[in-house]
Amino acid sequence: MPGHNERVDDEEPTRDEGDGDAVPVTRAVAGGIAKLLPDVDRAHAWLLTVDGAPQSYVDLDEPTHLEFEYARRMGHVLDTLAPPGRPVDAVHLGGGALTLPRYLAVTRPGSRQDVVEADHGLLQLVREHLPLPATADITVHAADARGWLEAAPSDHADVVIGDVFGGSRVPAHLTSLTYVRAVERVLRADGRYIANLADGTPFTFLRGQLATLAAVFGELALIAEPAVLRGRRFGNILLVAAHREIDVAALTRHTAGDAFPARVEHGAALRRLIGNAAPVRDADAAPSPPPPDGTFSVG
Repeated sequence: MPGHNERVDDEEPTRDEGDGDAVPVTRAVAGGIAKLLPDVDRAHAWLLTVDGAPQSYVDLDEPTHLEFEYARRMGHVLDTLAPPGRPVDAVHLGGGALTLPRYLAVTRPGSRQDVVEADHGLLQLVREHLPLPATADITVHAADARGWLEAAPSDHADVVIGDVFGGSRVPAHLTSLTYVRAVERVLRADGRYIANLADGTPFTFLRGQLATLAAVFGELALIAEPAVLRGRRFGNILLVAAHREIDVAALTRHTAGDAFPARVEHGAALRRLIGNAAPVRDADAAPSPPPPDGTFSVG
């Protein structure tokens, strides 16, 4: 097996002079074998996979194109943070192909963004072959998400986005009450926390995460496809947490218009879902459950 960051295949995602075909890129990184695969239907669009699992999709020509459903839903939340076009300060926990930082740089020019990704080799791969716009104020940190948060200044961000997966699972140390309190300290009073997680029936992990967020934040919302919420399949679930009111009506309108419409739950429906679940302590923290069939698009 190749060593960390060893190059194992064609390294430059170039296009042949004659037919314009892009060349895939493969590299061993800390999380496994990462691949950048060109989209044959979009000239400068790429799919990032790690060990075969889709991680991110980015269109360098059109950064506002969010291919994955979960990413579009995150985009809807980002669109409701402030009036259109107003810059925000954002922290992205989990880098992937830097899809959402690119999206914010276009939709909210002048935004100041920090991206925290523990896999240095993955960061290097993405930055080499999918360069960020020169005008974007994006600082990339090769660091553990929780460690970076605990060292970051208070009141630093308008939004923190949690999208960290080890393989197809959210790491245990990013699920506890201590972690959520670190997120809350970094957020400003009117800030938002957006978490991408994965679960399926009986939603034991989801219920624990909701209880943990509810112990810190006064406002919660959940966004997911109806089939996931009904327990028919395993899938992505977005949680939004804040101290101030979340614009649930706007999120409902946006998500209802997607190709795969999602439901937005809040208030009494979430309290019922939490039931008797308790906040997760560090001593009891566990990663999110693996997908039952072993395959899943994580971010």
